[in-house]
Amino acid sequence: MLKTRLNISLDHDLADFIKIYARENRTTASDIITQFILGLKRQTQHESMNIILSDPKFCQALKDVQTRLRYGSAEWHNFDEVFGECMPGPLSEL
Repeated sequence: MLKTRLNISLDHDLADFIKIYARENRTTASDIITQFILGLKRQTQHESMNIILSDPKFCQALKDVQTRLRYGSAEWHNFDEVFGECMPGPLSEL
């Protein structure tokens, strides 16, 4: 999607917080603000995720993942462990 520049003013402490939060979460302040505004847009236009969350198995799986992430019990795997040989190698091998 085509991006446009938007200048905003924030309190100094909020600007510092979002910079630190973005760095810790390997994202950008712009992405954080975009996701927040997109959430507001979906909420006001009733474009919520009710269809996805209405599936009881998906909803439970999502809650389970959130719990594991919240309490640090999630098991992390590298790319090769997850995808193994089902993914093609570098473009030079194609």
